[in-house]
Amino acid sequence: MTDKNNEDPAYSAISRRRLVKYAGAGATLAAAAGSLVGSGTAWAQDNDREREKSGDSRKRVWRAGDHHVHSEYSGEFDTSTNPPTFHKGADAVYPIVTNAIMAKNFGLSWVMCTDHGGPTHSKVNLEQAYPDLLRSRVLVPEVLQFWGMEFDAPALDHHTLMIPHHSDEAQQLFELESRFAKYDAFPSDPGRDTEAKMIEFLKAAKDMRRKPLVIAHHASRSATGLGVYGQDTPREFRNGNNVAPEIYVGFEGAPGHQAGPLNGGARGGYGNYPTHGGFDQMTARVGGLWDSLLGEGRRWWITATSDSHVHWTRGGSDFWPGEYSKTHVLARQDYADIMDGLRNGRVWVGTGDLITSLDLAASNRGDEAAMGETLTVSRRNRTDVEIEIRFRPLEGKNGNGDRPEVRRVDLITGQITGPSASLDTDTNPTTKVVARFGPRDWRKQGDEYVIKHTLRNVESDMYARVRGTSTDEAEPLADGLESPWDDLWFYSNPVFVHVR
Repeated sequence: MTDKNNEDPAYSAISRRRLVKYAGAGATLAAAAGSLVGSGTAWAQDNDREREKSGDSRKRVWRAGDHHVHSEYSGEFDTSTNPPTFHKGADAVYPIVTNAIMAKNFGLSWVMCTDHGGPTHSKVNLEQAYPDLLRSRVLVPEVLQFWGMEFDAPALDHHTLMIPHHSDEAQQLFELESRFAKYDAFPSDPGRDTEAKMIEFLKAAKDMRRKPLVIAHHASRSATGLGVYGQDTPREFRNGNNVAPEIYVGFEGAPGHQAGPLNGGARGGYGNYPTHGGFDQMTARVGGLWDSLLGEGRRWWITATSDSHVHWTRGGSDFWPGEYSKTHVLARQDYADIMDGLRNGRVWVGTGDLITSLDLAASNRGDEAAMGETLTVSRRNRTDVEIEIRFRPLEGKNGNGDRPEVRRVDLITGQITGPSASLDTDTNPTTKVVARFGPRDWRKQGDEYVIKHTLRNVESDMYARVRGTSTDEAEPLADGLESPWDDLWFYSNPVFVHVR
């Protein structure tokens, strides 16, 4: 089934009344009314500002999005019938177009529909959910709406399975879900829930002409302690990335369900071991698993999502797409370029709209590299590396009606020493915070703030990354029931330095 042309008169003339019907706007938008008043337009306009990156003729700009959003097609199955009978709205409640409308309201340029699987769910996706996605694309053309699912990854917790936008995207998802999703088989098949099946899936995805993306969800939600992992383990991440490094590219640094404390629950739904500043322990711990993977030279990226099921004002634990968490990708407003940015690490993430843009660059003797890129320096020449950090604060108020302020920015570096001796390694002892910057350390340049720092005598391969916060915490503390709006952070993906 192919997309309808947005300029088709039969579709462009859809009335507002019909739009409201598709959106299920009665209870849905009424529940969100408080968060929409006087908040959404401030950063939506800012996000639309075409700020061309210097020297980039392709006009890539930071475009905020969310690759983990549930619709009413995250439902339930009655397995007393054969085939099972699907019922919408049992787990997540909003129509696909409602999510797109709210994404637009909160300044997102792109979003992805990621519904749960289940017995024969591949057929539900193909025959029921996908036609609704096509209608939503027509109704909300300003937001790029990717097709995919929350993949029931064999032997692992859930993952994003993002399908490239093309005329056969529905069939591509159907093929992967029907063959490899561990819960799709009916009757159930225990043979699908093995690491060998996950590797088989990644190999099949790698061999496709149009390559999907795979990103782990809430990777430590089942962990029982710091470094005591559950369903997702360092070994599995390494094995999967080894097989398909251009497919299996990262995990959620900040999981969804961040509104949990507003209804007495845990941020992220992390009921065993908590998040730190809203971020998964694998990301938040300096010198932890993420740094261990980066220290091997892996291109392994972090994202931030809503995991929206039910808004917190209706008793859920969620914010709307873009209301609290955003994944910013340096790209054109184009499906392929958004995926290219996610695949290649042109990504930074933030919560609470603490900032609206972030640039990190490393330079040496006139050469420069940005997030996801590699700067090559020569041992024979001066090996000081100049780091420049640029960020733009929010103009206006965020989704909570606040004007958050950056209290501190940290520059973090680690050495790249090659593959670890053990696939289970989850630390990088070379990683450290090399500099902390406060408001007196940055200077205003136009509507941005600029920080400059020199890394002296860089003699071996390394990477640099940045984080910032609205708090006074030197390191993000384990989360309790504090309001997520009082604990805001942003993280960049790394820039790499290769010494030859």
